[in-house]
Amino acid sequence: MKLFFLPGACQIGIHALLAEIGKPFEIEKAARAGTPEFAAYTQINPKGKVPALIRDDGSLLTEFPVIALYLARTNSERELIPTDIEGEIRVLEMTEYLVSTVHMQGYTRARRPEKFAPSEADHAAVKAQGLKIFQAGLDRAERQINGKDWLFEKMTIADFALFYLEHWCVVNGIGKLGQSCQAHHDRLWANVEIRRAIESELIT
Repeated sequence: MKLFFLPGACQIGIHALLAEIGKPFEIEKAARAGTPEFAAYTQINPKGKVPALIRDDGSLLTEFPVIALYLARTNSERELIPTDIEGEIRVLEMTEYLVSTVHMQGYTRARRPEKFAPSEADHAAVKAQGLKIFQAGLDRAERQINGKDWLFEKMTIADFALFYLEHWCVVNGIGKLGQSCQAHHDRLWANVEIRRAIESELIT
């Protein structure tokens, strides 16, 4: 398998998940829109974004929740997603919320307001709205963990979606982590393989 990445982007959650699973995989730097290399990258991934995973059969998977579910299902011995339907849909529900709402609607507004408002005069309001959404998501995760180690009774793919948001908060200073979320982040970051995986993006 090969994971395409942009340093520090949301694929760090998938990268951490792959490190946790522990099976061999490669990484390759993707290209950003507007760079000379971007056209070549869109030949691999027409969506032109990350995360993108090339599977062992050469086929492409995109979108964080889909890649995470695939990795969980194909590594079922790691028990990263419940086998009962109720447990599975609750994990997927939380994963989707963290990615599509907390990240895409919250963090992206706070970090890249120009994507939502062409006029610079509106950027402060867009940032404020984004920070409100982002912080609400972190607070919801805080309440759900509530002193446990993980979002659910055991580690699941949802924890890796939360991890990349927590890591952005730690690294970029956007939002504030509660005690449970900080401990959750630190618990995963203490895994040497996960830490090495994320740090490798900065030197590849």
